[in-house]
Amino acid sequence: MSPSDYFFDPNLATAATLPSKMYFDPAWLDLEKQNVFSKTWQLIGRMTQVERPGDFFTVALADEPLLIIRGRDGTLRAMSNVCRHRAGPIATGEGNRPVLQCGYHGWTYSTEGRLLKTPEFSGVQNFDSASVCLPQFQIDSWAGLLFVNLDSSAPPLQHFFGSLVADIAHLDLTRRRFAARKIWELDCNWKVYVDNYLEGYHIPIVHPSLYRELDYANYRTETRRYDSIQHSPIRASAERLRRADDDDEARFYWIFPNLMLNVYADNFSTNVILPLGPERTVTIFDWYFEDPADSHLDSTMAFSDEIQIEDMGICEAVQRGLRSRTYDSGRFSVARENGVHHFHGLLAEFLNLPQLPTT
Repeated sequence: MSPSDYFFDPNLATAATLPSKMYFDPAWLDLEKQNVFSKTWQLIGRMTQVERPGDFFTVALADEPLLIIRGRDGTLRAMSNVCRHRAGPIATGEGNRPVLQCGYHGWTYSTEGRLLKTPEFSGVQNFDSASVCLPQFQIDSWAGLLFVNLDSSAPPLQHFFGSLVADIAHLDLTRRRFAARKIWELDCNWKVYVDNYLEGYHIPIVHPSLYRELDYANYRTETRRYDSIQHSPIRASAERLRRADDDDEARFYWIFPNLMLNVYADNFSTNVILPLGPERTVTIFDWYFEDPADSHLDSTMAFSDEIQIEDMGICEAVQRGLRSRTYDSGRFSVARENGVHHFHGLLAEFLNLPQLPTT
């Protein structure tokens, strides 16, 4: 099977996985950046990073340099971090500024994105500096997290998140504050990592310590429009996940295409998966606790690291296997891999890949 022959099959029992070429061909990653990462809501930071007028930080989304800033007028904006002159950077890193000055030729902008000064630019004809402004993109927040969508016609964040917002409302995630971050890079396509996250099928083999904590027989995945939930019952005998007698389930949320939200009784973590290349990926873990000095933080991160190292090992091995001349595509476990199938269906939708008729 080649990608040009691939049709997404909505019937899980007869469906095949994505063709292996989609996991290492640079042309597919380019298409994903254009049709997936540029058209979905992407987690890019925290509200606490831009609380005061002039607060800013910089980030890149689908190769688009962005400047996230709280203007002197109090409005939060996601602006292009590309000078209108010769494409220099308006800002780097993070901090607080009364105005913004390009690091190439010193063009200066207001915190609202208006061009203020153009040094040594007299004599230029047919140039109206008053009309020059940094382009802006959609920005929104949820539970203290900041999201950007590069597509001006994309539906609002709340529409994309659907019932997820109501599901988690009772947990009041805003009570939990940023406590720690850890960044991992690994040699696999970003979809390999997402595929792996979306099923518990590998837990008994790859994660023996996690398997002892969870009631695997009752582990199940619920899929919805743009997200899925892995319901993970915690054993009564669990020693590393259970914090209280009523702490009987962990929930692992996934929001298309690349955001994981791992929710426990006393903390949650976000994990953003970003492609660094066709076969190189970065995963960014952020942990949130009501008290960042919580004594459980170190043990929580240590257990997460243990699982992450196991996942990295198997994902890198899978990436090597996908390049085998003997392998192109596989089949799904109906009982355990409906989440992966759901992800592939959304990819097919956003990439405009053909779909077999529903039977």
